[in-house]
Amino acid sequence: MQKLLVFQSLWAMEPRQGSSFERSLEADIEMIADAGYDGVSAIWTDADHARRLSRMLESRGMQAEGACFPTSVDDLKPILEIAAKTGLHHLTIQPNTRLSRLQDCLPILEGWRLLAEEVEFPVYIETHRDRMTNDLLFVLDLLDNFPGLRLLGDLSHFVVGREMVLPISRDNERSIRRILDQSWAFHGRVASCEQVQVEFTFPHHRPWLDLFLSWWDYGFRSWRKRAGPDETLAFVCELGPKPYAIAGADGKELSDRWNDALLLRKYAMDIFDNSHPCGVIATE
Repeated sequence: MQKLLVFQSLWAMEPRQGSSFERSLEADIEMIADAGYDGVSAIWTDADHARRLSRMLESRGMQAEGACFPTSVDDLKPILEIAAKTGLHHLTIQPNTRLSRLQDCLPILEGWRLLAEEVEFPVYIETHRDRMTNDLLFVLDLLDNFPGLRLLGDLSHFVVGREMVLPISRDNERSIRRILDQSWAFHGRVASCEQVQVEFTFPHHRPWLDLFLSWWDYGFRSWRKRAGPDETLAFVCELGPKPYAIAGADGKELSDRWNDALLLRKYAMDIFDNSHPCGVIATE
């Protein structure tokens, strides 16, 4: 049976409001486990840290998304070696290059694809600002030339990066749905046309929340159509600290990211429970 796994980002566990208090990694994992998450998202480039975290998660029956930031094909090799020894649900690559020509990107993606074939866990390319995947239209060109590219969809970067306004245009909706049809995991936050992370419980941000919920609904349905009958889909609650989180004049964050993440988790679970693998919402 297809299943949704909801992870919590360790980056998102950084303390609120500039507090000097900081929980230990053990306390963070215990807090995440007690809240019912299936795992965590963490940077997976340091072997000692990865081993330590992997042991803590394994003892609780939890999994991990590993994140990395390679600048070349060879940069990925040691990261895959670490991940192969520690185990991951999947690895997400933030392609840490800023190439302007499509033909320069394709050999890197092909090199990463060949390396990914040597490991047992999936490797995805994350959509993210200030990376190879910075621009929505450029990523669509990448998909035209690399149709098998498996993305991890963080749609917030496209919304703020291209200043998408409401109501979303037909062209933007088509473009986002194409990204969703290539997405095999998701990072969850709500953006607006000018801010990468808005407080989605504020009433004036409700239209943006509704937009992202509709996109995740489409993305989950699309994934269920493409994925195997026993595969798992990972959704990461990734509500980052300042400057992602909006702060007031006193420098304090305006929201409670932990409680918001729990609400985001519930939204994702409800959407998945109500999705169906038999079809995908029409594009038009």
